[in-house]
Amino acid sequence: MSSRPAARLLPGAPLPLLAVIATGVALSALVAATDLSAGLERHSLLLAVPASAGLVAVLLWRVRRVAAERDVWWRLALGAIALGAVTAGAALLQAVPATHDAGPVVAAWAPALAYVFLYGGVVRWNRYGTEVADPDNLLTGVAAALSWMALTQAAVDGIGRPESLTGAQIQPLVLHIAVGQLLLITTLMQRVLGDLRRDLRPVLIALGFGGIELTACLVLAELTSPAWTPVAGALACLLLAVAATLTPKPATSRPSDAATSMAGAFVVIVIGTGALIASAVGTPSAVALTLGGLAVLGGAVRLLIGVRDLAQLTETRAEALTDQLTGLPNRRAVLRRMAEDGAAGTGTVFALMDLDRFKEVNDGLGHAAGDDLLRQVAQRLAPVLRTGDLLGRLGGDEFAVVASAEPGASPEETAEQLCLRLRACFDEPFLLGALDVHVGVSIGVTTGVPAGDDEGTTRLLREADTAMYDAKRAGGGHALYDGARHAGNGAALTLVEELRAGIRDGQLELHHQPQVDVGTGRVLGVEALVRWAHPRLGLLEPARFLGLAEAHGLMGALTDEVLEQAVRQLAVWRVRDPELRMSVNLSASDLVDSGLPARLGGLLESLGVPPRSLTLEVTEEVLLRDPERSRPVVAALRALGTEISIDDFGTGYCSLGYLRELSVSELKLDRSFTAGLLEDAPTEAIVASVIDLAHRLGLRVVAEGVEDEVTLARLAALGCDQSQGHLHGRPAPADLLDLGAQPVGS
Repeated sequence: MSSRPAARLLPGAPLPLLAVIATGVALSALVAATDLSAGLERHSLLLAVPASAGLVAVLLWRVRRVAAERDVWWRLALGAIALGAVTAGAALLQAVPATHDAGPVVAAWAPALAYVFLYGGVVRWNRYGTEVADPDNLLTGVAAALSWMALTQAAVDGIGRPESLTGAQIQPLVLHIAVGQLLLITTLMQRVLGDLRRDLRPVLIALGFGGIELTACLVLAELTSPAWTPVAGALACLLLAVAATLTPKPATSRPSDAATSMAGAFVVIVIGTGALIASAVGTPSAVALTLGGLAVLGGAVRLLIGVRDLAQLTETRAEALTDQLTGLPNRRAVLRRMAEDGAAGTGTVFALMDLDRFKEVNDGLGHAAGDDLLRQVAQRLAPVLRTGDLLGRLGGDEFAVVASAEPGASPEETAEQLCLRLRACFDEPFLLGALDVHVGVSIGVTTGVPAGDDEGTTRLLREADTAMYDAKRAGGGHALYDGARHAGNGAALTLVEELRAGIRDGQLELHHQPQVDVGTGRVLGVEALVRWAHPRLGLLEPARFLGLAEAHGLMGALTDEVLEQAVRQLAVWRVRDPELRMSVNLSASDLVDSGLPARLGGLLESLGVPPRSLTLEVTEEVLLRDPERSRPVVAALRALGTEISIDDFGTGYCSLGYLRELSVSELKLDRSFTAGLLEDAPTEAIVASVIDLAHRLGLRVVAEGVEDEVTLARLAALGCDQSQGHLHGRPAPADLLDLGAQPVGS
């Protein structure tokens, strides 16, 4: 493929305007060529006006018709407007005999006004903000112009001023040389930095700027007449106009580098300093010294701004890699370290830690105490790590350690020793306010060499997460990932993430099972049983996902969703039966959620459902798991007005005295007692005793798992209050449950 620049006109290119500009160039050249004999130089500026006006028209057409690079061409158009306006004004001055000599002087300084816009347009040709060009760096551009003017002025002073030119004529020429050279260099830089190597347009514009500079140099060297200066300007207008009508070439993005964006400031300072030295060595020139001093000052200011920007960028990058609460590296920093180890082929030991009971601290003592706990944990963990190990906080109550294998030890041995050191940090309680709080930790650790990419780090994270939840299910401590043993855990983790999304997306639904009066068969209540309408696996029973929800911290959100659906349905049913009750199961984590009573109270109030219509079922095992922390939550729920039911009663070791303390309203006989009621005399005796004692305590008894009329009749004889089971109906969605059906087993 050829790398030669190719050119193609834009559709609808204003060719007549290009002809007007070309005519202006020809007339200006004619005047310059005949100024000594024909006396036409009086009108040289006036003849340059068509070229300027034509350029403005072409550039405005480009801005209006083509969206690509509009910012570039709009600034070039502003420069052309400024240049054309000054040229037109100067032409009028030149045409009037009284101000004839002032016209060329005014025109000579026109580039000073146009330069700001032209430079701003050219640097914006670097569409991707690459290294040196900075579209917002006007200060560098002005300082660069001053430095080139100072250097040129120093050269003129050193060589000697041409005798045919006055000081008023030399200074504009110095400006032309400096501006032309800067625009020439900047345009050529954009051809490289802006990926415009195959684009003819920068070449045309560079030729125009180069022509201005070359003409000024020839005039300054007394090799040509000043009358050729307008010709160079008109020719630059033609070349710029032609460039504006050409189709842009596609470019490829290149990332910018903040550090090298200050290269221009260094160059300006060097050139300005060189001009000062050159002026000091020869005959001191006030103009060169002033220009050089201003250039150095401008470059220094730009450099200071760059240093400040770099400092802010460094701080921002540090903040982007730092956890603001603990000051530890954050998740991004941990993943970066893992990727770096993988790229270097370094074996990694990755430990993932999750604090036990952290949610209880947050809920019971407040978020400030939770934040204090996280900071104290970070302070304890850091000292037990080796030099080179990285401790980070991934978020929430999760911490991570990235370490390398110890010399002479296997990765597994390193992982074991690391976990023991980390666990020892939790032996002593944490002081939160005036309270000593014991907090445990579950650690999952894996070893290997990351692939050095996102997939490799994700694999280690997944393996450590699997091992960590293995440790958590075992009651804390640590677990090392075992590929063979944890082979099925990947599917479980996938199911966890799907459950998280399912709760959020409304995939949970309730099925309801009637609870009937044993004596009359009338439906007194229903139990809400959650199901998960999994989009891939179908309708899942609670046993498939409740354990995962509890282990992975999703039970709170799941319970809130179930309670909202249940109370909403209860509100609908109570329109027909105001005495109907709804039963909902609570988990172990629900009973230590101090915010649950307030949320439930707000829900009941918003839907107009009296709390007494809602029964909350908890198992003996759940009550006895952490009685000190569950008692206040149960008491708050009872104070709200809801009823408390002990589910699966008889399978645990809950005392009746404890039932009295909790103001329990209901006992649910486990189905194991119901199933053996007719065949086993001891079972019947136990059921009879439980019913009798419950009634003495003012509690009602609900028998679960009732499958036939004979069992129902025996329960009625023993004085059982309510019955629930397949005899009365299987769990079904609310729209399929007929609560007005004929009583069963009355």
